[in-house]
Amino acid sequence: MFNRKRRLRQVAAIASISSLVTGCGVLSSDSSDSKGPITVGTTSAPSTLDPAASWDQSWELFRNIYQTLLSYPSGATTPQPDAADNCRFADSSNRTYRCQLRSGLKFSDGHPLNAEAVKYSIDRIRKINLNGGPAGLLGSLDRVQVLGDNEVVFHLNKPDATFPFVLATPAMSIVDPEEYPASSLRKDDKVYGSGPYTLRSYEDGKRAELAKNDSYKGAADRKNDAVTIRYYRESAPMVADLKKGSLDVAFRGLDADDIVDLQKHNTDGSLQLIEGAGIEINYLVFNPKDPWAGKAAVRKAVAQVVDRGAIAHKVYKDTVEPLYSMVPKGLTGHTTDFFDDFGSPSAAKARKILTDAGITQRVPLTLWYTSDRYGSQTKPEFAEIKRQLEDSGLFTVTLKSRPWKTYVTGYQKGEYPVFGRGWFPDFPDPDNFIAPFVGKQNALGTPYPAPEITGVLLPRSRSVSDRANVVSDFEQAQQILVRDARLLPLWQGKQFVAASDDISGAEQALDPSTIMMMGELSRKTSW
Repeated sequence: MFNRKRRLRQVAAIASISSLVTGCGVLSSDSSDSKGPITVGTTSAPSTLDPAASWDQSWELFRNIYQTLLSYPSGATTPQPDAADNCRFADSSNRTYRCQLRSGLKFSDGHPLNAEAVKYSIDRIRKINLNGGPAGLLGSLDRVQVLGDNEVVFHLNKPDATFPFVLATPAMSIVDPEEYPASSLRKDDKVYGSGPYTLRSYEDGKRAELAKNDSYKGAADRKNDAVTIRYYRESAPMVADLKKGSLDVAFRGLDADDIVDLQKHNTDGSLQLIEGAGIEINYLVFNPKDPWAGKAAVRKAVAQVVDRGAIAHKVYKDTVEPLYSMVPKGLTGHTTDFFDDFGSPSAAKARKILTDAGITQRVPLTLWYTSDRYGSQTKPEFAEIKRQLEDSGLFTVTLKSRPWKTYVTGYQKGEYPVFGRGWFPDFPDPDNFIAPFVGKQNALGTPYPAPEITGVLLPRSRSVSDRANVVSDFEQAQQILVRDARLLPLWQGKQFVAASDDISGAEQALDPSTIMMMGELSRKTSW
């Protein structure tokens, strides 16, 4: 999503394919819709259909029904033109970015998509400025200028080599100015976009039916005519539907037990399991306004007690890896600072941290998690964290949960002392594992002033196009994160896609930020 020559595919593309039958999943073929729409299951239901409101996995749907100036065609490692015909920095300081639009673009309602619509969509995000919304991605943008019908110029307030990557995020989806209010969100389930598919019907939390958009002009090469996305609360019924043939693909939210079962026991040739390197992370957030979580000693004591290895092994059956920095393994700037500072889990060391701060009583903490977002393993994960903290003799833990849509509202209002979050990156760069979580306005809705990071380290790194030369800045930033212990990384995930044997393209369907491009999926018509 930014103008950087780096090998993103090493970390975000499917790196290895474990097919449960020889040859499954690696054949390509012409599309066939003889069996109806391809059905895809996931536990990540959208929280909204309005791009101005979302900085979460609603993007999975957005990528397929809206259009952005830039995107990732299959195999691309840097953003390529989509609604744009071409884009480039017009200066050597990375402060002026120009895009020329394709001619003849239009929205699904027939209205023209022009430079004014692009400006309107970006300005709208900033005007609505939703807490925890995508406006935080536009911190380097000063203003948007329109030149004629098809040219738009982004003037930045500081150098930002990452800005093209921001434009490639589904948050920057282009919407119809005649259908989307300038200063408020849409309240219905209608979508007026120009993406590869139109949203034929939508049931909140249940399903989205996509139909091929015949007027689409962009980079996506669709290999099917229709896709139905089914949203599940848990992995088990999703995998059950996959096994009985009422689902073609299962992605996001596959439980560890189901993954292990698919790896070991499906030998009849009816299913395939595709496994790849992932950069999804899972972490805890501490609310500084809470009387206990707001104490640095309490946060550091939690960091000293939590056993990531036990979580990865006992709860996730080693389908995830322990993580000791906010930047995951495989990206520039990854460190093991939390392990370097805290070492192995130790109740004795945690007790000393607390007593040195004058805290001698058991610390009461309430930990919140979402009940329907990151898969069924979330509940046992938090039960394991509670066990670890209470077994130390230092904490009394209460667990609470909510469905995702109300969960988001709660943390944006600052209701939770400690809460769990997962992060699927906006783009695969270390910047995107630090910048979204710091500053007065961030993706967590929990202000985290970190002036050295936001005022020095991030701006300096964004002036450098060669990301191999920003390692020092990100190492320093992570040392600050460890010192403050406002965020506690827990684990780094892998990517798993399960599919019926007659589906092709699943291994090409993930873009570098691991969003599924539904157009890559097709049915095999021959062997």
